[in-house]
Amino acid sequence: MSTYGLAFQYGHTNRIGMDLHALTERAVISALRGGGRIMEIYDDPGADFEVERKADDSPLTVADRRANETICDMLASTGIPILSEEIAAAPYETRASWERLWIVDPLDGTKEFIKRRDDFTVNIALVENGVPVAGVVYLPVFDTLYVAVKGEGSFRVEGVRPDSALSLDELLAAGMPLPLPRGDRPYTCVASVSHLNDDTRRFIDGLRAVHPDLATVSRGSSIKICLVAEGRADIYPRMAPTMEWDTAAGHAVALMAGCDIVRADDGTPLTYNKRDLHNPRFIVK
Repeated sequence: MSTYGLAFQYGHTNRIGMDLHALTERAVISALRGGGRIMEIYDDPGADFEVERKADDSPLTVADRRANETICDMLASTGIPILSEEIAAAPYETRASWERLWIVDPLDGTKEFIKRRDDFTVNIALVENGVPVAGVVYLPVFDTLYVAVKGEGSFRVEGVRPDSALSLDELLAAGMPLPLPRGDRPYTCVASVSHLNDDTRRFIDGLRAVHPDLATVSRGSSIKICLVAEGRADIYPRMAPTMEWDTAAGHAVALMAGCDIVRADDGTPLTYNKRDLHNPRFIVK
C-alpha cells in the first residue's frame, strides 16, 4: 500500500465512545508497544537499521517503520484520523475538517538512535482544534514515560516497560506530578545535541548576559521539552527547523505542567494541523 493509501486508511472520521482519559490510555499502550518494536532492533547488536534518506535528507530506519505500523494500527480503532511523520499527510483540504486528530512521531531522535545514543522517544499527541489536549512521550531505553491529560495534569512515570499492563489510573498514581520541585540550581537552558546552530548560540549568549551563572544541558529529541516541563530546566530555545510531530506530544506535557511552547517571533503558542506542517522557531518556557 502506498504511503498516501495509509494516510487515507487512517484518515477516516468515524468515532467510538471513548472519553479523553480512555483515549490517553490507548495512546500510552500504543507508545509502549511502539517502543518495544524499537528496542527489539536497538538491543540486537547484529541488527541492520536499514537506514534510508527521506526527501529532506533526514534518516529513516526499519525501527521507525515498525513502530509506526504498530502505533497506527492501535490508534486506528479510535476512529480519529492520524497525522504521522512516516505517513504521507492527507491534503490540507481534508485535514482542515479534522477537529480532533492524533499526531505521531514513532521514533523522535532517529539520529541519536542510529548513533546508539539513548536520547530517542516515541511521541503521540491528541490535538483538538489545533491545541494538544493529551500527550505521551516514552523513553524506551530509560523505561520512562511522560503522560499528560487535560484536566488531570502532567506526570513522569519511571520503570514503565513496553509490556506494562498497568492502566492509566495506575500509571498516574505511580507517577510524579509535574513540575517537580525546582531545587537549588542555576537558571538552566536546554539545547539540542544535533541542531545547535549559530542563532541558538546567540540566544544562549543573551541569556547568559542576564544570568551569568547560566547552566546548559544538551539532550536529544522531545526530552528537551520534557525537562522544562518537569522543572529541571527553565527554557529551551529552538531556532532550527522542526515539524508538528516533533513537538505536539511534548507540548501537551508542557501545557499540563504549567509551561508552554511559544513562537520566538511574537510569543503566541504553537498550533497544530496547519496547512504548512513546519513549526516556526519557538521557545519552551
